[in-house]
Amino acid sequence: MKIKSLITALAAGMVLSTTAVKAEGNAFRCAEGETYYMNVMVSGVEYWFPVYEMFKQAAHSMGCKTAYTGTPEYDVNKQIASFDQVLAKKPAGILVHPMNSDPFIEPINRAVESGVPVVTFAADSPNSKRISYVTSDNNREGAYAADVIAKALGGKGEYGILENPGQDNHDKRVAAFIARMAEKYPDIKLVARAASNQDPTKAYNAVLTMAQAHPDLGALFMPEANSALGAAQAAQELGGKIKVMNADVNGKILDMIKQGQVYGAINPNQGMQGYMGFMLLFLAAHPDLIDPMNDYKRASYNPMGLPVVDNGFAVVTKDNADDFYWDAYLKRRGTKGIEE
Repeated sequence: MKIKSLITALAAGMVLSTTAVKAEGNAFRCAEGETYYMNVMVSGVEYWFPVYEMFKQAAHSMGCKTAYTGTPEYDVNKQIASFDQVLAKKPAGILVHPMNSDPFIEPINRAVESGVPVVTFAADSPNSKRISYVTSDNNREGAYAADVIAKALGGKGEYGILENPGQDNHDKRVAAFIARMAEKYPDIKLVARAASNQDPTKAYNAVLTMAQAHPDLGALFMPEANSALGAAQAAQELGGKIKVMNADVNGKILDMIKQGQVYGAINPNQGMQGYMGFMLLFLAAHPDLIDPMNDYKRASYNPMGLPVVDNGFAVVTKDNADDFYWDAYLKRRGTKGIEE
């Protein structure tokens, strides 16, 4: 083929390819009024805000609408009631953080059976019919936190656990932390554990009690941020020798990390939870866009079903704490956050 003819053919092929991509791209748009909802408990907790920010960005880039919903209380029945209120609005899909796994099985199943896809994030309801689950690897988070604390203790010492029994992701973080310590650091002993249930006052009192019973207590781990507020206060009053390590951050925790009152925190990549959560929901709501080579048609299940998507996590210390402030993030992005 002559050079000129080859160039002409390639150009034609490029035009056809571009046209095809453009035509297919039009499918990735929402219909007028198509709305996706995010649902949480303790809706004022700062952790959710970056999740919704990127959930919203992904949706708006495709012409979709979003809404931030939930209950301000730490009450599974009230969260389920708010979930049901969302379902009554006939949403295109729901991204939910189920407070507890089993109570959400029936509401999620009811939603999916009615044609509304549900994706869980950060915490799961694995026995439900949810389409997918977006999370950081809670087992890796717990194990990594154990490595950080073990290094800080020099491989020897005593530690305590504050926990929130019954919340799937928290239980996994705690179990992984304890297992890692037992496996790799036999000279670091677990001497106390207490259920603080995300209550700073309970955490404060529990740490004082632990320290009285175990004067050599050198570290604490908790799977969330609220307990760390009380734990760090108690640790400071006890002389500042107890290293506090937690999961998740907020403005107060970041301030305390910078001041040395909290040793560090494991923080899931919240923005990716929201972004990937929306993409999974959209594709689950539009399964005609997907045609994998499997038996989904014969078996009658949504082809978008994925067991888990890992959004990754970061270790927050004095060195990088400034990168995790919500207000600075919102100002940089120029949005109104959950108010949009």
